[in-house]
Amino acid sequence: MRVRYGGYQGFNMTPIWVLLAINFLFYIAYLIQPNRIVDIFGFTPAQFLDEPWTIVTNMFVHAGLWHILGNMIMLYFFGSYLLGLLGEVKFFIVYFGGGLLGNLLFFLLGNEYTTAVGASGALFAIMATMAVMRPKLKVLIWFLVPVDLWIVALFGALIIATQMTSNTVAWQAHIGGMVLGLVAGFYFRRQERGRFWS
Repeated sequence: MRVRYGGYQGFNMTPIWVLLAINFLFYIAYLIQPNRIVDIFGFTPAQFLDEPWTIVTNMFVHAGLWHILGNMIMLYFFGSYLLGLLGEVKFFIVYFGGGLLGNLLFFLLGNEYTTAVGASGALFAIMATMAVMRPKLKVLIWFLVPVDLWIVALFGALIIATQMTSNTVAWQAHIGGMVLGLVAGFYFRRQERGRFWS
């Protein structure tokens, strides 16, 4: 389905559904054999040279129901909007670029023997891109309270800052995703303004 309104150029939901399906398939596999799935597809810096695919596959592995539900809800709502705003190619650049930069920072700054899983880097990239391009877009907190997206993104950054001493949260991945999202957001916003003003 494609729509167009207010500079929101329309979208094809197929990429979002594909990402959702892959993530949930990985989660089902995780429920069946959690240790094996994490060992094979999770990203462990010390094992990267032997398992280079994990820098991508770890984005599809989630360790717990709330982990995957939170990330997939974020993917569905934020991802759908950004997909309509940028189109498929740019959307995937932001999504996978954020995940890869997040993993790179985890490689450089994290414990080399700790395994990271989850799509948070990719999703923080999506949120940060949107926060720059559409800062006043309303987000319903707890599906009730409308808040500007830039405030939500700032609150997310503050939460990350409080996790920097944690051994259970890959804050490096969140920061990497957010940095890529901010850069992408300013770049695409400049492109968008140039297109509208020329």
